[in-house]
Amino acid sequence: MAPTVHAPIDYLLHLADNALVLGQRNAEWCGHGPILEEDLALANNSLDLLGQARLLYQHAASLINADSTEAARFAHLQGARSADGALTEDSLAYFRDTPEFRNFTLLELPHHGPLAGTAAGERDFATTITRNFLYSALMVLVWDRLQTSADAQLAAIAAKSLKEVRYHLRHAGDWLVRFGDGTDASHARAQAALNHLLPYCQEFWIGSDTETAAVQHGSGANVASLQANWSALLDETLNEATLQRPAVQGYVTQGQRGVHSEHMGFLLAEMQSLARAHPQAVW
Repeated sequence: MAPTVHAPIDYLLHLADNALVLGQRNAEWCGHGPILEEDLALANNSLDLLGQARLLYQHAASLINADSTEAARFAHLQGARSADGALTEDSLAYFRDTPEFRNFTLLELPHHGPLAGTAAGERDFATTITRNFLYSALMVLVWDRLQTSADAQLAAIAAKSLKEVRYHLRHAGDWLVRFGDGTDASHARAQAALNHLLPYCQEFWIGSDTETAAVQHGSGANVASLQANWSALLDETLNEATLQRPAVQGYVTQGQRGVHSEHMGFLLAEMQSLARAHPQAVW
């Protein structure tokens, strides 16, 4: 019998962190949406992403608990463990610190253009929609590829997640076209959001040692190989929206390697505060 293949734990955490962090950001619109329908739509989007994160964290936790070396690597996570001391999904979500998260930097940015980390800005719906589109266009391709992962559990998660992210892409794409091909003001805000966010997408294509290991034994997706298809999805929608794709150059962010923006710590402080105040609580 062939040995069971599991994706590397850090690869699962990268996928889970992406979903968790963007889900947290989109949830910030709850009660603040521009119209009631969109308030609910973004809340549902967040629930989808949190559901994906949960499945991935559960998978990662089970692999960590079954491997003494990995268990030792995560021994410092003392909160939200089960009665027998095993790591749980909550341990991984709420008790890792900023450098331990492996999400793309794009996903942790606030809902406005560039400001100092401590500055406050009004939520900009165009920024939220543009980010959701850029990320969903990637994950439609990634989840589709991961449906054939050698890690059977990851393949099942991918099949479920693909159905959800197809809706996210359609929702964000429809709004992006509405903004771009709408009024002068909506067009300008969508273009400004695109100019601000597109450079962060360079990080999609740099890969990591963990991704390389996952690809080598058939459990992961080579994201760089998806760049042409992602660009085609992007260009098709931008053309319909009459938006211009800006030139991208300069510093490439490294959130998936634990090097985050100044915004990440503030996001985690809010998200993790209750669990850390009551680390042994049972919800």
